[in-house]
Amino acid sequence: MRTQPITGTGLAMSMFQGIAGHRAAGKLAALALFAVAGLTFFAAPAAAERVGAAVPWQMNFQEAATPVMEQVNQFHNLLLVIITGITIFVLVLMLYIAWRFSEKRNPEPSKTTHNTLLEVVWTVVPVLILVVIAIPSFRLMYYQAEVANADMTIKAIGRQWYWTYEYPDHGDFSFDSFMIDDNEIDPEAGQLRKLSVDEEIVLPVGQNVRILVTASDVIHSFAVPAFGIKMDGIPGQLNETWARIDEPGIYYGQCSELCGIGHADMPIAVRAVSEEDFQDWIETQQARHGVEPAGDRQIAQTRASE
Repeated sequence: MRTQPITGTGLAMSMFQGIAGHRAAGKLAALALFAVAGLTFFAAPAAAERVGAAVPWQMNFQEAATPVMEQVNQFHNLLLVIITGITIFVLVLMLYIAWRFSEKRNPEPSKTTHNTLLEVVWTVVPVLILVVIAIPSFRLMYYQAEVANADMTIKAIGRQWYWTYEYPDHGDFSFDSFMIDDNEIDPEAGQLRKLSVDEEIVLPVGQNVRILVTASDVIHSFAVPAFGIKMDGIPGQLNETWARIDEPGIYYGQCSELCGIGHADMPIAVRAVSEEDFQDWIETQQARHGVEPAGDRQIAQTRASE
């Protein structure tokens, strides 16, 4: 069998093909590894339950879980742009004034005391800025306050130092919610210190929920950051707000009004579930509290009589 002599050119080509082959194999291996890592990265959060709570080194609000909080985020971002622009403008103006009107550059200072154009500008521009802020602000305030077409109602009653929740549309059963003590917290079960409770509020996703807030002793405040809710509970007064939760998960809040020595021991935990799971939970609670079930598995319409 005859063999072809390997010339210098052939040897170079063979080496080049070998290197190219190794590089191609390396690229394929890297792509495969990247794909596996990407699938792992994106699949893990999808399987985990969404948790609405603060995290270490958090730099922004919690992720919005309701339309109200989405609008709060939008308004916050608008204000951030405006105040950043004002801060930069004032800083540049001060640096320019310090440079332009220093004693060295301006040995004979001007004796001017009035400038009509300048005074009009520094009056009109702040007014326009306030108008730009006021319009979305009033729109957001109205959106937060208007509880339209509520599918169900719950009532939150602040007490020293726990919460009582009532479900008037589902047999008017109620239960008390206490914070789980530090020595009873189970991290493996996903419980969080100072946030987890023994009895959670359970609400269906995609439903407009009217939330009535009051108190029995001193002023409390029902606050859930992911919902964009912070409503005071005042003894003898009934306040209301609303929420429509977008995704299942558990969302935490706390009493946000100083209410005594146990103020830090009044967390709020809201578990959002599918409508089917919510109806199962309602039936369980009705049986637990001796409430006669309504007979049909549907969200109570609080305005059905209107």
